[in-house]
Amino acid sequence: MSEVILICTVGGSHQPILTALNECRPSHTLFVCSGTDPATGRPGSSAMVIGKDKPIEVRRGDSVEGLANLPTLAGLTEGQWEYVEVPPDDLDAAVAIIIRNTLDLRRRFPGARFVADYTGGTKTMTAALVISGLELDGVELKIVTGARANLVKVHDGSQSGLSIDVEGIRMRRAMAPYLTAWGRFAYGEAAEGLAGLSAPRDPLLRAELQISTGLSRAFDTWDRFDHRAALEQMEVYRQRIGSNAGAWLNAVKLLVASPDDPKREPARLWDLWLNAQRRATQARYDDAVARLYRLIEWTAQWLLVTKGIRTGDLQASEIPPTIQIHPTAKGNLKAGLRDAWELAAYHLDGPVRAFVEAEREHLLDHLLRRNASILAHGDRPIDRSDWNAFSQWAEAALIPLLRSEAARVGLKNLCPQLPTAPLWRP
Repeated sequence: MSEVILICTVGGSHQPILTALNECRPSHTLFVCSGTDPATGRPGSSAMVIGKDKPIEVRRGDSVEGLANLPTLAGLTEGQWEYVEVPPDDLDAAVAIIIRNTLDLRRRFPGARFVADYTGGTKTMTAALVISGLELDGVELKIVTGARANLVKVHDGSQSGLSIDVEGIRMRRAMAPYLTAWGRFAYGEAAEGLAGLSAPRDPLLRAELQISTGLSRAFDTWDRFDHRAALEQMEVYRQRIGSNAGAWLNAVKLLVASPDDPKREPARLWDLWLNAQRRATQARYDDAVARLYRLIEWTAQWLLVTKGIRTGDLQASEIPPTIQIHPTAKGNLKAGLRDAWELAAYHLDGPVRAFVEAEREHLLDHLLRRNASILAHGDRPIDRSDWNAFSQWAEAALIPLLRSEAARVGLKNLCPQLPTAPLWRP
């Protein structure tokens, strides 16, 4: 049987501490006490532990009975106990002192079971021991309680120890920073961190950890354009996430639809636009601009495909005299981004031609900046101002065209941005 180390806060009453000592029968005890008050000079609760003669006063009606100190009353011998003083009303300092001493005890008593009883002491000392117990894995929390005749204290003789279940508190505290990562679309970071946590004993907590990990993986794969894997992960938790994820489930199904579905391609274009925005949120402006460049190119390619024209393998009859496209080394005809838009303007006319005529110079200006970046053909880093200018132009000019053309082929409900908070919580 492993050793038990008891850590208990000491306040005005000695009986709850004796109850804790009798129930735990610790191998070693750390008494957490308050020291002498610097303002009044009154002794703190450390006198109950190290005071000579009879430092503990027990009032029985009008009389006062003196008792020996706590180690003596509990029959503790030298080496079985120690004490530490903490500020009675300084939470931060008290927590630091308790954690430091607990870690020291762990080094001295490896493999021991640690129990923290927070019955006694000031409210601040109690809070400090609870916080310390939650911060340190493997520390059991306990409180001595009993029948209450009033709001001041429990009736002497009725006290007993009550173990406090803190598994849920510890698990949610451990999960919190990883779920917060959703706020910046760092789903991969969340999935890795959550997967590294130990599975709790409680089945409901275990389910919470499983769905948190599974959906973090789902949106991580989505964020990396692996839409089929994302759908498979989300389907596992369909019953739990219910209507909260309806828009995303419908969207990801469309992203993996048959290539013959006319709504699939514009849905994927929209997904790329949202992906670029996520990279910008993470201050990855080079990546965001690269995605926006691809969106512009892909949009022109899609528009032409709706007319049966493929920019990677053009027929001479599809190229008007006003556009000069020269054969490649293999003899086929290919259109780059700017020529693709000129072809789209020629073949689709209407809103597409109006867009090209109005935005030709603006588009060229943004493409030149992108081409000078290190992810294109230059060595210039892309910063926030570059992204802001490029994305604001896209919002004002390209995205309205994409929306209208998507609606023309039946795609009217575009996917919202990926979630920044858990879907399975109310």
